[in-house]
Amino acid sequence: MEKLFQLNSKKNKLKFSVIVTLKKDVLDPQGKVVQNTLANLGMDNLKSIRQGKYFEIDVEEQDQVKAEEKVNQMCEKLLVNLIIEDYKIDKVK
Repeated sequence: MEKLFQLNSKKNKLKFSVIVTLKKDVLDPQGKVVQNTLANLGMDNLKSIRQGKYFEIDVEEQDQVKAEEKVNQMCEKLLVNLIIEDYKIDKVK
């Protein structure tokens, strides 16, 4: 019975990845620090580095459209600062 529950539980879950990055026009001081540190370590052929955030989100939902809408709401309400950040949602297989 427990194994059946685990199988059904997996069927009801959808997994998404969310990548959050600063908008192109926003300065990225943390990325600049990483770039400078790597240059000091001898990796001076870098043009630029920008830092971001990565989230993996499991949603208990069978309908992919509804699940993606939920993830989008999560991003807009908490995970992303829409004034200075962009985000991309991808379904994980």
